[in-house]
Amino acid sequence: MELKLERIYDKPQDLSGYRVLVDRLWPRGISKVNAKLDEWEKEIAPSKDLRSWFSHDPAKFPDFKKKYIDELNHNEQTQAFISSLADKLKTDNVILLYGAKDREHNQAVVLKQYLDNHLGQA
Repeated sequence: MELKLERIYDKPQDLSGYRVLVDRLWPRGISKVNAKLDEWEKEIAPSKDLRSWFSHDPAKFPDFKKKYIDELNHNEQTQAFISSLADKLKTDNVILLYGAKDREHNQAVVLKQYLDNHLGQA
């Protein structure tokens, strides 16, 4: 099975997959019914301070990536999240949902890369 990224504002590509919102804040204008979520993992998202510092500035993305990975490495919930996803991926695709407009410079991109690197160790 496959780990995928999808912007929550786009028409869902794979409703048969396990859908996880990985933003700390609920996306504006999206109802909980229309989100079609299986899980909301806001505790795995970047801290408020890091999110505010980054402010979706592509020039800050390399430093943001390093700082967010450091947060993930020190987050008590990261290993449990990785283990949970590893179990889900045995039987289903997992779709990480995010709200950012920039599809290349956002925390979900960093999280997916991090998870890709760590899922084999779960």
